[in-house]
Amino acid sequence: MHKSVLLDETLEYLCCKKKHTVLDCTVGGAGHAKRILESILPGGKLIGMDADKLTLETARIALNNYKRAFSLVNENYRNLDKVLAVLGVMSVDAMLFDLGTSSFQLDEPSRGFSFLREGPLDMRMDKEKGLPLWQALRKMGEADIGAIIRDLGEERYWRRIAKAIVAENRIAPIKDTLRLARIVRDAVRYGSGSRIDPATRTFQAFRIFINDELNALKEALLKAPKFLNSGGRMVVISFHSLEDRIVKHTFNAMARENILKILTKKPIRPSETEITDNPRSRSSKLRAVEKV
Repeated sequence: MHKSVLLDETLEYLCCKKKHTVLDCTVGGAGHAKRILESILPGGKLIGMDADKLTLETARIALNNYKRAFSLVNENYRNLDKVLAVLGVMSVDAMLFDLGTSSFQLDEPSRGFSFLREGPLDMRMDKEKGLPLWQALRKMGEADIGAIIRDLGEERYWRRIAKAIVAENRIAPIKDTLRLARIVRDAVRYGSGSRIDPATRTFQAFRIFINDELNALKEALLKAPKFLNSGGRMVVISFHSLEDRIVKHTFNAMARENILKILTKKPIRPSETEITDNPRSRSSKLRAVEKV
């Protein structure tokens, strides 16, 4: 079961009220969306976006009881302006970006996100766009693969891993997740004393790359304030340092321009209780702003 991260804190900072219109840019399993709808009804409207068509269908089922109070759109949040234009919505009272990969995606082997389950090496949020990861790797050399692992995974052993991937790809295309995970572990000489599985950073790097996640985030954050009503709130939950850095720097720049007011001087972290209940929440950071 998917558990929404920092749920109470998100609702507190969004400050949703009856009749508000809220844009959930990453509706996922609809955990946040349900609570938002409860706070804005009657009279409110939720617009939920997600680049993952399968996850969106899960959200549609989860929100079935709310009927006409929501609209769901299969689209990347970098195109939030186009989505609002099509729906005829000029502005909203609150926005949410939950940047984490959902449990539905991680736990479904056919998606290729997990290094713990055997599945095709795909990693695309939208399978109708772009190449699956295994095909993309076949088109790249050692330098390009190494740069992705170094820059997007912040992996210290990027050279070893890139070299091993290219060598294995010459033998046979790396088409499944467990084979890639084994290649990474062998390359860094993984031992029982390691704090985390060494495949973690490499899989993260490739997922970010194949979905162009950081560029999409930058585009979305620059567009978002234009569609927030004065006094409207925006909450972003990130899960690794690259995302959080973009959010922090973008918010700070807009605060200097008097576009946004920062509500969280330091990011909000999950409690020990939440981390125990949901270990996947441990790296999450919440930042919130208000439109001036």
